[in-house]
Amino acid sequence: MTKLILASASPRRKMLLEQAGCIDFIVRPALGAELRDVDLPPAEAVVAIARHKGQEVAATAEPGELVLAADTEVYFGGKLLGKPRNEADAVRMLTELAGAKHTVYTGVALFLNGAVVAGVEATDVFFRPLSEKEIKAYVATGEPMDKAGAYGLQGLASKFIRRIEGDVYNVIGLPLCRVAELANELEVELF
Repeated sequence: MTKLILASASPRRKMLLEQAGCIDFIVRPALGAELRDVDLPPAEAVVAIARHKGQEVAATAEPGELVLAADTEVYFGGKLLGKPRNEADAVRMLTELAGAKHTVYTGVALFLNGAVVAGVEATDVFFRPLSEKEIKAYVATGEPMDKAGAYGLQGLASKFIRRIEGDVYNVIGLPLCRVAELANELEVELF
């Protein structure tokens, strides 16, 4: 079996890989800055960042080691929301998302012995209307502070989500089906 390097410090990506049965991997996050090209459409932007992260880690990989990199962003109102800078920013994001539909994009890139495959997954998420009190109480938990769009579907914000169209794992941070499809292109079985 090919040794996997997860080029991410995300505990959610690690958890999803383990839940899918991939237990023999190491975590080696990319350390460089995430440079976003604001002129790219969201689907292309997340793939570009995943490729950038993966290239950095692949440069240190041994022959035969597979590097998996990903980038997840929330797109709403014509812009990528990113992670909140502070609590006020989290409140602003959640206020925007309340009662509306947004799209979560995850770009994924796999690197193996000089070969690179990449793809993107898009999932629509529909929030129910939220009160200011609900938003502030959620932000006060600290949960939204390290998450794109200022919420975690798998956590306390699950009660805000009326419906999802697409891959739920994409919203959590790693579209496992897309990862498996890309691994198949490299003739590698991950899980």
